[in-house]
This record gives sequence, C-alpha cells and structure tokens, in this order.
Amino acid sequence: MFHIYLTIAYLYVLWRFIAPLPLTTAWRVLVAMAMLMISKYHLILIAVYGTMFSPEVPRAYVLIAGWLFCAFVLVLVFTLLTDVACGISAMRSKVLTKNVFGVRLRLTIASVALQLSAIGVYQAVQLPEVRRVELTVENLPPSLDGLRIVQLTDLHISRLFQADWVEGVVSRANALDADAILITGDLIDGTVDARKEDVAPLSKLTAPLGVIAIPGNHEYYFDADQWTSEFQRLGMRVLVNEHLILTKGADQLVIAGVTDEAAAAFGHQGPDLSQALAGAPQNAPTILLKHRPVGASNSAAAGVDLQLSGHTHGGMISGLNLVAGYANEGFISGGYDVGKMKLYVSNGTALWNGFPIRLGVSPEITEIVLRARPALDDHTARRTFL
Repeated sequence: MFHIYLTIAYLYVLWRFIAPLPLTTAWRVLVAMAMLMISKYHLILIAVYGTMFSPEVPRAYVLIAGWLFCAFVLVLVFTLLTDVACGISAMRSKVLTKNVFGVRLRLTIASVALQLSAIGVYQAVQLPEVRRVELTVENLPPSLDGLRIVQLTDLHISRLFQADWVEGVVSRANALDADAILITGDLIDGTVDARKEDVAPLSKLTAPLGVIAIPGNHEYYFDADQWTSEFQRLGMRVLVNEHLILTKGADQLVIAGVTDEAAAAFGHQGPDLSQALAGAPQNAPTILLKHRPVGASNSAAAGVDLQLSGHTHGGMISGLNLVAGYANEGFISGGYDVGKMKLYVSNGTALWNGFPIRLGVSPEITEIVLRARPALDDHTARRTFL
C-alpha cells in the first residue's frame, strides 16, 4: 500500500503542479521524470538493495535523497492545501480562482518545500536533548517513589545514524545516572554485519538495575534472532513475550516486554501479553515495554500500570501528526491516561532514514521519574469516608 499511495501522490503532483508549468514539453518531461525518481526513492532502494530500510551508501547520499523525498512530500501537501483553499474561496465568492495558483505560487511552493525539508532533515539528525517527565504510577510503593528510568526508542542505527551519533546518545543517557535504561524497539536498520561497528557503543550503556530492550518492527526486517543475540552480547536483556523482576530494597518492579505486531509475518511469535505477564507477582507494579502504542486498552485491562512505547516518531511534522495518530489509535506523543494505566509515547531518539524530517517535533532521550500516588492523610481519609 505504501508504494500505491506514493504513486497516487506523484500523479496528483504531476497533474496539479508540474503539468501546468509554462515550460517546453522537453523541460516538463524532464521535471516530471526527476520528480518520479524522487517519489520512487524507496522502490529504487528495493530494486538495488532488496530493502527500502537500509541503503548501504555513503551518509551524504542518504541525506540528499532524504532531503529531496521530504521536499516532494511537502510539495504534495502545499499543493493540496492550495487547491483546497482555492476551492473554498471559489465556492464562497462564486468566482473561479484558477489563475491564483499560477507560476509564481508554484515556484514559491517549490522553494519553501526545499528549504523546510533542509531544515527538517538537519533537525532530525541532531543529537536528541533530554526530555524529563514525571509519571504517577497507581501501584508504586512509596519506597520506589523517585525511581528514574531512561527510555530510548527508535534509534534506527543506520548509515544516517552512525557510531559517532550512537556514542553521543550513550554519553547523554549514562550522564543521567538513571536506575534503569529501557529501550522500546527499532534500534537498527540493517543486518548485523552491516551495523556491527555502529551499534558497538551501545555496550557502554549502564544502569544499576540493567539495560532492558524489546524488538521493534525493524528488527524483524533484518533477522530478529540475530539481532537479539547481538543485543545480548552488547549487555542488554532482551524481553520476548516475557518479564523480569527488578528489586530495589524490599520492593519489586515488574518489567514486561512483548514482540511487535510485525513478528508473525516473519515466522516469529506475535505480541502475547498474557505470556509476558505469566507468573509475575500480582502486588508489584508493572511496566510494559511495547514498541507500538496500539492496544494500550488491552494492557490496561491486564493490570499494567505503565506502558512505554515509541514507533510514531511523534508524527515528525507538527500539524501532520494526525496521520500518525490515525494509524496508532490516536496515540502520537507524550503521556496518556488509559483507564488507570499511564501510557507514554516517546517522539523517538532518532527515526527511519527513509523519511528523515522533523519540523516542530523534537527527538528525545526520555528521563522518566516514577511517582507514587500520595497517601491520604487522616483528615482527607475521614472526609472521603464520610
């Protein structure tokens, strides 16, 4: 469907943006062919590399290709918005406005799209800043109040996000001196052989209660079993529909992790929350690591206290995040209350190199401070009882 949508998008740009340009036939064909190549960037990658997720070319090429593809998407959006605005104006004034969408406006759209795309790509590939949030967890015992967790997600280590960038992320995460580091999938784009040097800095991640990860959909595109072994070699505990128990003092904290919905298509077991929670102590607070935020209501019904997810990249472009929300049950970025459960959806530490843009949606290394619900004092308890 992805490639069908892009074909429709290209045909619309061809019809409404390129065809009306006052150019000779030869120049119009040249522009149309160039735009076709840009719009079919991912299909070209599949033809050359067998996958659209890991172009094994110099980083500069990935940046240029990403810049041009993102500019194409912005041209599409601006052209569509202009058509809608002209249509509404025509209906209100009962006067055709076909001359409004002329050459000057088309050139402006192209120029703005190219500039915004350049800004967005630049912002997307920077080292993420730390975003600190406090989350009140329903069943958290007072002794665990203030427990600090670092969430990393969607690192998408690739030709775009290489070893030096990973070193920077690891340094910033370790500097927070958190109790645990939790990674909610999509760590990589590429095979173990292609990414081995780039993922190596992850071995330096450290936290007293451990570094715990789950696979995202992109791990399954590149042999999840091999990547699970590699992540474990780097010192992570990878949860595959299972849980572990963290102990601090006399209290326990359950960390459960499930696979991604893409797993079944690659011969792996899909997400199974019942299996992941089987045998977990009933009185201990539970944090679920799930790459996609979809199904949060099921997690809440199963007694999960906090779900950490990623996958959406925060929508990437402010104002266009409704698309990401449509595909993820309305969960895009930040904190949500789902029944008694808290859901936190990170904007992502990085993003996929096939659409590397951020406009108004910053990447993040998330520092989460867990808070226990305040106990009722005697006066409040007596008033509530009465």
